[in-house]
Amino acid sequence: MSDFNKKNVVIIGGGPTGLGTALMLAKRGWKEITVVEKRPTADYYEPDKSFNYQIDGRGQKSTDLLNITDKLADLSVASTDFYLTLIKPDGTRKTTKLPIIDPERKTAYWLPRYSFVQLFYQEIKQYWQDTIKVLFNTDCLEIKVFKEQLKVIAQDQDHQQFTFTPTLLIGSDGFNSIVRKTLHETESQSYPFAMQKFPSPSSSLKYKVLTLPPQFPLSQEENDISQSTMAYAIRSSFKGKKQAISLGLLPFKDPNKPRTANIIAYPDHHIWQLKTPKQVEQFLIQAFPQLPIKKIISHEEIARFTFSNGGTFPIPQFCSGLYKIWGEPDKNEGTAVILLGDAVHCFPPDIGQGVNSALEDVYIFQEILTETQDNLSQALPIYQQRRQEDIEALIRLVQISYPWQYNQDPLQKKLWNVNFLLRLLLSRFFPFIFSPHSFVLIQNHELSYSEILAKSNKTTRILLTIGIILIFLFIFIP
Repeated sequence: MSDFNKKNVVIIGGGPTGLGTALMLAKRGWKEITVVEKRPTADYYEPDKSFNYQIDGRGQKSTDLLNITDKLADLSVASTDFYLTLIKPDGTRKTTKLPIIDPERKTAYWLPRYSFVQLFYQEIKQYWQDTIKVLFNTDCLEIKVFKEQLKVIAQDQDHQQFTFTPTLLIGSDGFNSIVRKTLHETESQSYPFAMQKFPSPSSSLKYKVLTLPPQFPLSQEENDISQSTMAYAIRSSFKGKKQAISLGLLPFKDPNKPRTANIIAYPDHHIWQLKTPKQVEQFLIQAFPQLPIKKIISHEEIARFTFSNGGTFPIPQFCSGLYKIWGEPDKNEGTAVILLGDAVHCFPPDIGQGVNSALEDVYIFQEILTETQDNLSQALPIYQQRRQEDIEALIRLVQISYPWQYNQDPLQKKLWNVNFLLRLLLSRFFPFIFSPHSFVLIQNHELSYSEILAKSNKTTRILLTIGIILIFLFIFIP
């Protein structure tokens, strides 16, 4: 594609995937890039979506490409400095350092979602204001097929409407993608844009987030306060599937930012049945006697938590169609559409690959644009062919790698631990025969998801064969 035609891009969704794609295209010489984002600002704080990201080597492929990894490190807590303090109901504590199973892997970085999005937006403001325009507080209302092009209709908070006819339309608008929905509606026979769903022990778990003050007190003792860079696992005094609960806090670099405590439980857990702030406050006080709950959580925050809808972990899912082309976009006489991130693959946060797989989508897309000299009619089919196998493997890895980490079933978690340790030990003694557990392999960004799944499946087949042989010997040989 000529530099003259490398223009007129609309990106739906201004999270890390959307803004990262905008920066990638701008660096490649694309012009007139518009990002449509429904949130009011890049650093907008949503209590029930205040996720912490771990940006590993896979995600850093994109941050390296954009030359922002050093800035990312400055905003984050490094995985090499990750410490976890377990606080039991009686107040006893144990602090451990996150074990580094693979010392050769790249350092990962922990930071809040809003800080990561703001990092991308600051790059746009500083270097690419003339090329990239971000429309905050703006919803994509409709995408229409008009002759051999698409028309995108958006509306801001003042009800002002915008109409775009893009050469390249990018759907990075998440699980409920309007871009993917539009593509699905245009298919009359096959359904490549329908999401294929797969079961997982962690899907359907419900979560809510409590916002805690910075450096909140850990006990009634003076100066016994939390550290922002410390992760915490705070156990409740309650037992049983419908009563037991934990507060999980991931580390923050900035000591002045509020902390977020995740509560994750089955939909029928007792805490979700509580209807009033007073009931919730009493439950938390009884559940966590080791914490001065009234000093930590305000009445306003308890009320917000009580009436919040929270969220539910999605079922692992993906669609096989990643693109569609109308007309001749390389001559600015059509529209090419590509799906990235959660718009095409969505799953629970078990293995920390949501944002990292999305950023890898962006990186692979730019690799193919380089190979094809930005010819969209060539690049998009290659992207689908190259990425599809990895996406399918990723969804399978989500199902098997670490779905029992939320204490849903103590027995299943113990069996997972045995399987994990067995594979780890065997891989160290017999590295040419056995591979470590897939949860470890995922941290190796030099392996594709399909390569990881192949290694995991090979080890599984070998273990099953050994097991069958041992059973046969036990039964038939006296």
